[in-house]
Amino acid sequence: MKHLLVTGANGFVGRAVFNEFSKKKNDVCGSVRKSSILSDEHLRFISVGDMLSTTDWSYALEEVSVVIHAAARVHVMRDTEISPITAFRTVNVEGTLHLAREAAASGVKRFLFISSAKVNGESTQPGCAFTETDAPNPQDPYGLSKHEAELGLYQIAQETGMEIVIVRSPLVYGPGVKANFAALMRAVKKGWPLPLGAIHNQRSLVALDNLVDFIVTCTSHPKAANQTFLISDGQDLSTTELVRGMAEAAGLPARLLPVPVWALEWAGRLAGKGDAVQRLCGNLQIDSSKAKKLLSWVPKTSVQEGLRRAMSGNVKL
Repeated sequence: MKHLLVTGANGFVGRAVFNEFSKKKNDVCGSVRKSSILSDEHLRFISVGDMLSTTDWSYALEEVSVVIHAAARVHVMRDTEISPITAFRTVNVEGTLHLAREAAASGVKRFLFISSAKVNGESTQPGCAFTETDAPNPQDPYGLSKHEAELGLYQIAQETGMEIVIVRSPLVYGPGVKANFAALMRAVKKGWPLPLGAIHNQRSLVALDNLVDFIVTCTSHPKAANQTFLISDGQDLSTTELVRGMAEAAGLPARLLPVPVWALEWAGRLAGKGDAVQRLCGNLQIDSSKAKKLLSWVPKTSVQEGLRRAMSGNVKL
């Protein structure tokens, strides 16, 4: 078998995917923005610079049969770009589609694109999970860029015959997770009282181990070709349950104050943090039944074990 290329191999998801294939002794190559080219019998890292519509992928794509595209401009909480949508499109749309065209021209058979549940939208009604057949409803520049990239990839698949697999995930957690999830873990580890004890929402998450396992499945499963999948742990949690799970995983008491949701929302609006409060209090559920039925895939890591691994990772206090 020709080897695999993992883009963004030093990122949160890309690094985990690269390491998994390396452990299996697969001939895997990882691309990064800034690094010297390192190589041995099984491991190769290639610096390709910024991911643009002009990036030279020729060396990285030599003898590659499967591309796992994890590199992206990720969701930014406080974006300083004058035009965020332009910045997202430059990398996530133009850069992705350029790579896909180069991959098809190089003989790549399958192209896996790590997308986002944000393509579906930002929230769901209680008991109404997102599915792959729902009309896309991206509501921010990041989600829109991922949706536009998906549309372009399927067009390239039709034109070239290269197989496309789209994997949409909700929030991914695990050792090394950053941003808001890491901040919440720090607060739990420090024993801070949190006003999150009366939130009865339902949110889907996916443990890093489960996402990696699903990606590995999709690299070779014949029924994954030209399919879009929503993926999660299969066990939804309220924010209150999530914090309790974090504390339990760390062997600590959960210090939760039962502040009503309306009070949190009111305080969030006053502080200009309405979107952040909505993510804590709102619903976002994922239906992963397609992956289970079509590919016979089931999550290998429980939420409890996923939280234990995340909490035992390096979270700076």
